[in-house]
Amino acid sequence: MKFNAFALAAAVGAVATPAFAQVSAPAPQATVSAPMTAAPVPSVNIHAPASGHCGLFQTCANTRIGLGKGDFIVRLSALGVMPEDRDSSLRLNGAHLGGRVKTTRQVMPELTFEYFFTDNVSVDLIAASTRHEIAAEGVPGLGKVDVGSAWVLPPTVTFAWHFRPHKRFNPYAGIGATLAWFHNVSPAGGPLTQKLNIGVTGGPSVNVGFDYQVVGNWFFNFDVKQMFMRVHAWAQNNAETTKITAHDSLDPTVVGAGIEYRF
Repeated sequence: MKFNAFALAAAVGAVATPAFAQVSAPAPQATVSAPMTAAPVPSVNIHAPASGHCGLFQTCANTRIGLGKGDFIVRLSALGVMPEDRDSSLRLNGAHLGGRVKTTRQVMPELTFEYFFTDNVSVDLIAASTRHEIAAEGVPGLGKVDVGSAWVLPPTVTFAWHFRPHKRFNPYAGIGATLAWFHNVSPAGGPLTQKLNIGVTGGPSVNVGFDYQVVGNWFFNFDVKQMFMRVHAWAQNNAETTKITAHDSLDPTVVGAGIEYRF
């Protein structure tokens, strides 16, 4: 009986052991690769042109940054003309009269055309006309004498060197020449100034300024020019018995600020 019980227990154990092993063995675990999260892409202020078209007031991927060779610029500015009247002399019928010439300041619009020969070198032409009142001050025995008024057209050609081509901020310095015509000359009509003439004049000029690309092909410009010119004028009465001649170092400082477009 003991042997039979032992044999029966051994047989049951032999059957149960594989089944227990099959149940308790850990199942193999599958390895799952988790997708990596991509880093966020920073936004940039550049528009992708739709169908190859970039808006007039957009900076797109195909917009050239800064100015360089082959660019043609049209600029509209507010222009301040400030005559310096550095040195002047007055004569009455050839005799030294004393006193000095004084010319008023003026603000007018200005149109400029500019072309870039190279990345650094450009030439520009300004077109503007300003009206100024002319007077003689400190005349012995007369004090201030109103002489008249005149419009001046001073086309100026300037060659400039641009220091930072193809950059948004591009300062420059230049040198050129001015030729000034006086038109619509009106005498004041006093006893000594019933007729007035002003001669054509001109001289060298220098300037400094900068261009800044605002958006797309639009730029902001600030420019200061110093012109050097000496003006000759003469006033007479109707009978031409008296003649006042004036020589004045007008030397205007011209300051302009405006918006320009690149073609």
